[in-house]
Amino acid sequence: MARIEPRILKGFRDYLPEVMIPRTRLLRRIADVFERFGFDPLDTPSIEYAEILLGKAGPEAEKLFYRFEDQGGRDVALRYELTISLARVVAQYKGELPRPFKRYQMGPVWRAESPARGRFREFWQCDVDIVGTDSLLADAECLAVDHAVMRALNVPNYVIRFNNRKLFRGLQARIGVSDQGVMDAVMRAVDKFDKVGEKGVREELLQQVGNGGFTDAGLSLVFDFLKLAEGEYSNPQRIEQLAAFLKGSELGERGCAELREVYESALALGVPDEALRIDPTIVRGLDYYTGTVFETFLRDLPGFGSVMSGGRYDGLIGLFAGEEIPAVGISVGIDRLISALEELKLLPKGQSTAAVLVTIFAPETQGYSLRAASMLRRAGVPTELYLDTRAKLGKQLKYAAKRGFPLVVIAGPEEEKEGVVSLRNMASGEQMRIPASQLVQAVQDNYADPDGRAGRSWDWEFRDDMIDRVPQVGGVYLLRNAQHEVLKCGWAAYGKLPEAIRAGVTPEQREQVKTFDWYEVRDDRLSEMLAAFMIEKLAPKFD
Repeated sequence: MARIEPRILKGFRDYLPEVMIPRTRLLRRIADVFERFGFDPLDTPSIEYAEILLGKAGPEAEKLFYRFEDQGGRDVALRYELTISLARVVAQYKGELPRPFKRYQMGPVWRAESPARGRFREFWQCDVDIVGTDSLLADAECLAVDHAVMRALNVPNYVIRFNNRKLFRGLQARIGVSDQGVMDAVMRAVDKFDKVGEKGVREELLQQVGNGGFTDAGLSLVFDFLKLAEGEYSNPQRIEQLAAFLKGSELGERGCAELREVYESALALGVPDEALRIDPTIVRGLDYYTGTVFETFLRDLPGFGSVMSGGRYDGLIGLFAGEEIPAVGISVGIDRLISALEELKLLPKGQSTAAVLVTIFAPETQGYSLRAASMLRRAGVPTELYLDTRAKLGKQLKYAAKRGFPLVVIAGPEEEKEGVVSLRNMASGEQMRIPASQLVQAVQDNYADPDGRAGRSWDWEFRDDMIDRVPQVGGVYLLRNAQHEVLKCGWAAYGKLPEAIRAGVTPEQREQVKTFDWYEVRDDRLSEMLAAFMIEKLAPKFD
């Protein structure tokens, strides 16, 4: 048989373990954020009837559909994004779903576009949507989810730029465009502002002059409107400028009022003002958006494009349901975000999902090693057992170093005779002998779970970016020095744990703190009692 050349299609990529491991962890953190906000999981087929997908996203999007006839002669397409499938689900099961319906979905989508920096033909989206309410609190909640995801993924220096499509309807009245198709073309051109700049947008808009009431004067007004995105103004000032520009237009004024309400509610939900920017150039290219629209950009990668985006789409579900059902949502482009983090050298590489490699010293000590591995796994510690009983210990240690295991357990005949194991820290080379019964605790004392999946984590380095990764829950915490002595023990009410850890010591004391442990507790009274008990037993050095 002739050899087949191993290759993949342009615009697609393989994710080897060193990228797939942090990618999977990022997806877990995203799901944790979604569930913390009360969203329930949903999944839908990757392939839909073409008629389900067509006519909703707009002609620019539909050029990129992977559409084909299947073996049964059916006209089908791979999903372009997840929102239209959600609209179909809501209509199909509308008698069974609650109102509002808050769902999240994570899965691959396909777009036959030209591959580019951070842009692929197959990629994952991670969506949340709130269906069945026209409350603008839902829009603000999407901005709060956006902020929480960026924090959970430890993404620095980002900005959520948002707008309201009603402003463009107000602009339409001011420039006198009577043809809705022409105005849609104007909006699609403006949506490319970040990609092609003012010159590119102007060239595209010039093609519309003379159509549907769009004139040279209207073209000038469009750029006067877009210039309101420039300058170092506060968000309230930007709203006032937009309101003044659109004064006299009912839809424009309503859009400005909605912008103000969403902005103020997002602040109340904990999104910092410096992470928000009202920006009239944000349109979103999909035709079904009707109100608030938002896109998240990384300031350290100008020109990279958005990594999280969405908006309100009050008319889409009605195309399936026969009644108008309001909805709003936001989506993380996880593959684009990973590409950005790789460029910024902020994506932690990983070769192993396990924290510990348990070696097998010799065939006669195999049972002792198996018991050690089983003990660690029962305690929830990710553990790999070396499977070749004939391999020399040196080979096993080289394997551990190549795979990036933080810790290695060595259980030879001398260790078995004494009832101990040797635990090697691969980073420092330090090796300690500990009683086998204390192996789990020793591993936990020397390993930080990257996800904190067990509701607790040990020995995280005391840095702001690590504290940012602590979920906003309640519980108790310990601050330790380089000798692993407890310097401070405290507790936090639900939702305040990261803030409590950060403020747990004075600036002078902070120099001595090297690591911290945290434990989630869902009852504030119990957290307080546990902290008091731990203070009594551990006698921390700081009051």
